[in-house]
Amino acid sequence: MDAIRQRLCRVPLSLLQLIMRIAIGSVFFNAGLLKYRSWEITVLLFRDEYKVPWVDPRLLARMATFNELAFSTLLFLGLATRLATLPFLGMIVVIQTFVYPEAWIEHLVWTSILLLLLTRGAGALSVDHLIARRLGLTRPCSDPCSAVAGPPG
Repeated sequence: MDAIRQRLCRVPLSLLQLIMRIAIGSVFFNAGLLKYRSWEITVLLFRDEYKVPWVDPRLLARMATFNELAFSTLLFLGLATRLATLPFLGMIVVIQTFVYPEAWIEHLVWTSILLLLLTRGAGALSVDHLIARRLGLTRPCSDPCSAVAGPPG
């Protein structure tokens, strides 16, 4: 089992971070494209189905579309990654609370990916990393696989 664990630990965290950025970015980017391409239907959905209290549905539709297109693009690039996760985490709270509370499993998956990117950053395969290297600011997070012995898991 230890040999398998060691092999699994050889998978670079930066590769996993890239995959996660693409995965979660795609979810939100595709949603933003759909909103943009079907604007009138989007506004009707925000007004008649989503019904978020206290905020104008047109404003929410604009904000959601902008967030989904702009911040997912930042995630794809790995640029301002930690910052780019915050609007999505906020959107998930609103969606979970007011719109689709029964979709909590999907929201939990999205939140898990976003929290990993928020806490660990975009990884070495990102514009963030290139900028940090250029500015001499690179500092790796501790690697959980670097421990010689630990509980299996």
